[in-house]
Amino acid sequence: MCGRYAASAHPDELVEAYEVEVDATGERSRSVLQSPQSPPAGEPDYNVAPSKQAHVVLTRALRDGAGGPPLRQLRLLTWGLVPSWAKDPSVGARMTNAREETVLDKPAFTRAALSRRCLVPVDGWYEWQASPVAVDGRGRARKQPFFVSRADGAPLALAGLYEFWKDPAGPPDDPSSWVVSYTILTTAAEDGLDRIHDRQPVAVEPSAWADWLDPGLTAPDDVRSLLAGARVPGRFQAWPVTPAVGSTRNNGPGLVEPLPVAQLVGVVDPGTGEVVGG
Repeated sequence: MCGRYAASAHPDELVEAYEVEVDATGERSRSVLQSPQSPPAGEPDYNVAPSKQAHVVLTRALRDGAGGPPLRQLRLLTWGLVPSWAKDPSVGARMTNAREETVLDKPAFTRAALSRRCLVPVDGWYEWQASPVAVDGRGRARKQPFFVSRADGAPLALAGLYEFWKDPAGPPDDPSSWVVSYTILTTAAEDGLDRIHDRQPVAVEPSAWADWLDPGLTAPDDVRSLLAGARVPGRFQAWPVTPAVGSTRNNGPGLVEPLPVAQLVGVVDPGTGEVVGG
């Protein structure tokens, strides 16, 4: 976790919900994908996967050389953090997540954790539950995908970090010379969700958005306090969904619809712990 999520909001909805001051989604950096992204970056996507570009909210001064105060911006960044010192952007494939317990100790994440934090707006995320009783055709534990979202309908913002990587062979003023990327922080799963997986993303409450996005908040203890305060048990609901989400070729709102009980095999109900389906 977190390896897939759904993000269907349009930019204008995100601008309003996150009190964005500048919609900078038109300023593109290099994509790491070999083929065109589908759906195109910025369009509703119910199967966001690593290496895709997706919406993030961050606070930073504009890149026009005119200076000025930091502004809350909506941007499209690449999922999978590429440290500035990386030899090439392929390392981002291994850095889609950062553990909140160690994020301030890892060279790849420390600087970003202290000054380049962002919010990742999502509808919810997917996680795969290994059945304790059912096996697949290869004799391994059968895995059932779940979709997890907020139960109260409030905006769901995951805690992220972002970073800049420049191609040493490219001119600095060319956007295609830069990969601007992000990672999603994870933590131990709360009660109930731990019946699906032992990890979950860190979700930032709206009341803490301003502090999380503040690039001037750089003390390690302050960052730790923000992460500790992000745990609010009981916020989430989860239900089984179609295995079709396992392929990035599949997309659309049908991926988040509840799977009928009749199609469940050896699935543990995250609320009760009961095993459902023969």
